[in-house]
Amino acid sequence: MTQPDADATPDTADEPPAKQPAIAWAERANQAARSVTHLFGQRLFFLPGTHIAATARPSDRFGNLRRPWHYWWQAHYLDCLVDTGFRELGRAGQPPEKFDGAARPSAGQLASRLVTGIRLRNFLTYVNHYYDDMAWLALSTLRLERLAEESRRPSPRRHAKIRKSLTLQFDSASTDDLGGGTFWSTKRDFKNTPATAPVALYYARTGNTAKAQALLDWLDARLFDPTRGLYLDGIRIRSTGETVLEDAVYTYNQGPVLGALLELGGTANLERAATVVHAVAAHLTLPDTAGASTSGASGPATSTVLRCDGTGDGGLFTGILTRYLAQAATDRRLPQDARTTAAGLVTGTAGALWAGRRPVGADEPLARHAQAGSHIFSSDPRRPAGETYPPGAAVELSTQLQAWMALESAATVAAAAMAPRSEGAPGADGN
Repeated sequence: MTQPDADATPDTADEPPAKQPAIAWAERANQAARSVTHLFGQRLFFLPGTHIAATARPSDRFGNLRRPWHYWWQAHYLDCLVDTGFRELGRAGQPPEKFDGAARPSAGQLASRLVTGIRLRNFLTYVNHYYDDMAWLALSTLRLERLAEESRRPSPRRHAKIRKSLTLQFDSASTDDLGGGTFWSTKRDFKNTPATAPVALYYARTGNTAKAQALLDWLDARLFDPTRGLYLDGIRIRSTGETVLEDAVYTYNQGPVLGALLELGGTANLERAATVVHAVAAHLTLPDTAGASTSGASGPATSTVLRCDGTGDGGLFTGILTRYLAQAATDRRLPQDARTTAAGLVTGTAGALWAGRRPVGADEPLARHAQAGSHIFSSDPRRPAGETYPPGAAVELSTQLQAWMALESAATVAAAAMAPRSEGAPGADGN
């Protein structure tokens, strides 16, 4: 099946990203979904009914088994598939339609197979040594459950089993040590935002609002920097019992805190959410001096894009933030200036990543994994993919998921602009 070119939508190329219609953003997100699933998706051990993402390409079928197991990358891959799955149901003025053609699996089917693949690859369990990893999987499988319900294909037994297993882990990790918070790993020597925030969001979405608020209160008391309006990384416990504040500020840490604040609501939480949005704009952005985020506008331009953190795990960071900025942009309980700021950050960053993409050439090693129309996205919105990933270079899954997340987030913002949600309503797809 020949897929449409997202840039073929008439009269959109010269408009800034925030003004481009929802249908254009939805097709760009579909293009990213097709590119990632074609380039990186594969069966696990050739087993039918499974799906897993290679951590880097090019590689052979078994090469990725010799690489480190990136559980949390797969959890975010699952989240991206769920994003696409919700759009397949018919959003942004479009009828229900599979993202990759009628003859290929839907995003929801791939997501379900991925859950199976993660369990098998993780030695027949969803439990691992890092509570933040498990929190990301818990959040994505919770959203998959909602997608299955909307698709009328629920799997209550498996979803309930995952929730029960992982909730027990979060209950164990969220202790009174250091006054609260969630441990990062089973070593229990570090309580941090990367674990506490997504666990708080998970508790909020599963109805345990008291625990969720307690975790947010701890983050506010121990890791919020009032000078910058952002959350620091964490508190480490040395073998001597001494505690050390890790005061680094990462983009992805702000995202799930923002999500939890919005999920719980209330005056104080919503005020803090607006503060975080403005602080992100003030401290975690860079000028896009190339003007790439204008996505086709003629002449030089300068706009603002979110800071990115390279490759490896850092290649996911900014994509995660865009997910929750999109939620803020579409939440009418927030002041208009915060919503506008959040929307601009999402569409500006997504527009730059879209503009900087490059097609996979027929003569490069990646071509044997690609389908017609596959693209590579840059790890840095201020530089084109031809520079960050020139033909012949290995491409990491994390950075491609980041671009996909940003484009999905932009599609969410654009769809909400077409059909605003009712006052105070949470995102329909449970971002």
